[in-house]
Amino acid sequence: MSNKRNYKLESIRAGKELMTLYYVEAKNASHQGKKVAWITSGGPVEPLIALDVIPVYPENHGAMVGAVKNGPMVAERAENLGYPTDLCSYARIDLGQVENPEGSPIWGLPKPDFLVCSNNICGTVVKWYEALARKFDVPLFILDTPYLHDANKETEERAVAYSKAQFSDYLAWLEHVTGRKLKQDDLEESVSLAAEAITLWKKCLEHNKHRPAPMTCFDAFVLLAPIVTLRGTSRVVNFYKDLDDELASKVENDSGAVPDERIRLLWDNIPVWFAMRFMADTLAEQGANLVCDTYTTAWADADLKSGSSAVIETLARAYTVIYLNQGIRPKLGKMIDLIEQFDCQGVVMHSNRSCKPYSFGQYDIQRLLRDEEGIPVMLLEADMTDSRMFHEAQVETRLKAFLESIS
Repeated sequence: MSNKRNYKLESIRAGKELMTLYYVEAKNASHQGKKVAWITSGGPVEPLIALDVIPVYPENHGAMVGAVKNGPMVAERAENLGYPTDLCSYARIDLGQVENPEGSPIWGLPKPDFLVCSNNICGTVVKWYEALARKFDVPLFILDTPYLHDANKETEERAVAYSKAQFSDYLAWLEHVTGRKLKQDDLEESVSLAAEAITLWKKCLEHNKHRPAPMTCFDAFVLLAPIVTLRGTSRVVNFYKDLDDELASKVENDSGAVPDERIRLLWDNIPVWFAMRFMADTLAEQGANLVCDTYTTAWADADLKSGSSAVIETLARAYTVIYLNQGIRPKLGKMIDLIEQFDCQGVVMHSNRSCKPYSFGQYDIQRLLRDEEGIPVMLLEADMTDSRMFHEAQVETRLKAFLESIS
């Protein structure tokens, strides 16, 4: 019996309109007298917003290329230049679209005036952005954040102090490359709006604690785009207020995204962008829903303090103490917390061929969840955008077998 998802959230349409407007503005930045900065997804965007710089995220664009199933075609251009197939597919897509924008749903990204890179998500971005800096002959700032192997508070404070010193350099560098003075009031307003958006995003995700959950993680993956891209603007705050209202209405009416929701699951890692509809429908047909995940939650947990006068301190902490910049035990603790809060019966881990930092340690976490917590875990080997690493029939068989084992 078919048991497809019930509805499509109205906010998804609104989010696509918001992102379309954003890309139009980015493409026309030079006509507006604005600068464009390419920035990593874990990079500090709030100072850019405060300086009226348009941030552009190659990783977001890579996800878009993957979602329209053009990942292999665009990535192969980078491979033909000598970049290996085991390099992050976001990087390959980005380097490929720089050579030729064909295959991009927005026909490539606007040329950057400068680049901002933070290694709090991975080390690959450093070499990737160095290659971009050479290609475009533009300035590059690298924010180096120490890796937090454990949850030791003393270690964390030392790491934050190290990052804080770099944030002072970062702000001064931004003033130099933009030729503009960064006003304290503008920066504090941007950070305050970002903190408000983060709080709203967390509230939206927490609606899924309700049974039945009003959305799937596949919805959340799409709805995440504004808080990654335009965090620090009033537009994003207004967008998540509307999403919160829509989800609250679904909860009030017991309207679940998956009919007859029986099984609730946690997802770990970046989505398989080109297979989201297939996976969502496969799970829904079995009465299963991904109700929470470590990926979208990472932006809900950013520790920004609204209205703080110590703005450099709050930025340094928020961008140092993030999910991907921590060791196995802190990650395990976060996953257990999500499993308990959202009443999950199992975990699906995407062993992502591209994202080594996200996938590193998953076998250990799988063992610890199974042996110490008694939580069933399925490890799905794939890639976030490269469909050459994915076989639908095999995935469908494994998913159904996993769900049968916990139903």
